[in-house]
Amino acid sequence: MNGKQFLEVLSRLPLRVWLQAIAGLIAFVVLAVLGFAVIAGVAAVVLVAILVFKARDWIRRLFGGKPVAGPPAHSERKVIDVQYEIVDRKDNGPRS
Repeated sequence: MNGKQFLEVLSRLPLRVWLQAIAGLIAFVVLAVLGFAVIAGVAAVVLVAILVFKARDWIRRLFGGKPVAGPPAHSERKVIDVQYEIVDRKDNGPRS
């Protein structure tokens, strides 16, 4: 069946089939748009929640509240020299 024959078959379909196909296509597009809107809405709510928590901590630190736990204070120890040895492990025979 070539393209011309396919179009002839489509043109012979009754109006009811065409209307159902158009309604199905419209429903599919509406559901796709609503699905995208739901996903975008959830992402926006999560982003706003994260920003609210960050802003709350920032304001608390700004006005002298209890400091938020962070990394430990920097120690003054310095590593001057390190000695290391590279060991090549071989699994294909006994060690000598």
